[in-house]
Amino acid sequence: MALPITASGFSWTHADRDQPAVGPLNLQIAAGEKVLLLGASGAGKSTILHAVAGVLPEESGEATGELLVGGEKPDPRRGSTGLVLQDPDSQVIFSRIGDDVAFGMENLGLPAETIEAQTLKSLRALGLDLPPDHPSAALSGGQKQRLALAGIHAMAPEVIVLDEPTANIDPASATEVRDAVLTVQADTAATVLVVEHRVELWIDHVDRVIVLGGEGIVAQGPPAQIFSDPDLTDVLIDCGIWMPRHSPTPRRGGSDGIGRTSGRLGEVLLRTDGLSVARPRMATPAATDLELSLCAGQALGIVGANGAGKSTTALTLAGLLPEFSGQVLAEAALREGAKRARPFAWPSKQLAARIGMVFQEPAHQFLTSSVAAELELGPRLAGWSATESQARVDELLEGLGLTGLAHAHPQSLSGGEKRRLSVAAMLAPRPRVLVVDEPTFGQDALTWAGLVEMFLDALEHGSAVVAVSHDHAFLEAIGADLLELGDRSRLVRIGTSDSDSRVRAGDRSE
Repeated sequence: MALPITASGFSWTHADRDQPAVGPLNLQIAAGEKVLLLGASGAGKSTILHAVAGVLPEESGEATGELLVGGEKPDPRRGSTGLVLQDPDSQVIFSRIGDDVAFGMENLGLPAETIEAQTLKSLRALGLDLPPDHPSAALSGGQKQRLALAGIHAMAPEVIVLDEPTANIDPASATEVRDAVLTVQADTAATVLVVEHRVELWIDHVDRVIVLGGEGIVAQGPPAQIFSDPDLTDVLIDCGIWMPRHSPTPRRGGSDGIGRTSGRLGEVLLRTDGLSVARPRMATPAATDLELSLCAGQALGIVGANGAGKSTTALTLAGLLPEFSGQVLAEAALREGAKRARPFAWPSKQLAARIGMVFQEPAHQFLTSSVAAELELGPRLAGWSATESQARVDELLEGLGLTGLAHAHPQSLSGGEKRRLSVAAMLAPRPRVLVVDEPTFGQDALTWAGLVEMFLDALEHGSAVVAVSHDHAFLEAIGADLLELGDRSRLVRIGTSDSDSRVRAGDRSE
């Protein structure tokens, strides 16, 4: 049976903030209603979802007003609400995927034979055609998101809250994941509350759209009404909503959609020789025979389906994973006195000064207690003066809309804000090579454009960018060459440079 959700003057304020993260909010969601929750990055969308699921930690903030699910205060122990978070890695509990899917059902006390059958059914429903004893650590970020959804599918809760469930999933699979969510809803008639920046993926499948602004609800109603009302168009664009059939245009972007403005590429910084990559302890490589030459001022996008080896390739290029076979080699312009040519052999201090890495899970790489300190750390370690460092920090805070959060703790930011901070912190000291994994995750249309601006600035200053991304609009905006990994890894196209052929990849071994 589905449950209604009611908020009366509800707000939540983080312990280190003066202003509420969300609210005061008055809201009525009927039992069985499907609602798409939209708003700017940092508007409090994830906070609402966590509150509905009953997982807002009391010690880290203060709630006012009232929020009820089915007429009662949210309590995760009842098992009535299923939550899928922004960060798929944080939801993996067990070392085997079958155990992870079974966990919720075991807590509900279901019979063993029911759990076993439903585990297999849910794995298949979410496109994880893998045995239950498959190691969770071997999954890609997108596959981990599917695993979290499989656990929700298995429990069949009365309320389903989803925080960007398709953000780490390739576009071809996003529709399948959405349809799996809709299948669960159809089977259980559960109330569904979903936060998603991919508006067009959901607007034909929800009953109502609710748009959050800085001071509460800006607009709400049926999708057709919200997106066809001319009086709302500018309001929605100002809130950073990804409008159907409308794309934001970065100021530096060219009319042909290619963002690179430099006429010629610089020297080669990084190259590979017969490279094959794999996660630790894996006997089979994820991608093979990669021949890359990465130049100053060049952007390279690594694309492909989930599980194709994109993140593994990125971590290997960044010197954080050893090569399965072949080599990653830094040329003289990048080595600058390092004794060894392989980045993996460099001490961490040498590596960090030359190659910046933005991981798929941004919260895992924060080292300081404030946003400003996080941005200042890289330039200071690189030997910048205090004046130069402060100017760079101010520039990044302004460009990414984080000025008002300069003194906030990084872990108190929203998912989208954490992503922008993690990217900016790596960009801050202007490393010669920047490797980023899903850099536009969790961004509204306005903050997306701000990130594009920052990457274009890095390219203009001679940095090379390697971006793992399902966001093809972003890769096009920064003028990236594309390397598609899959059953036959291949170069999709060459960008607007003078080089004839800089990227080649051989067959992928499975």
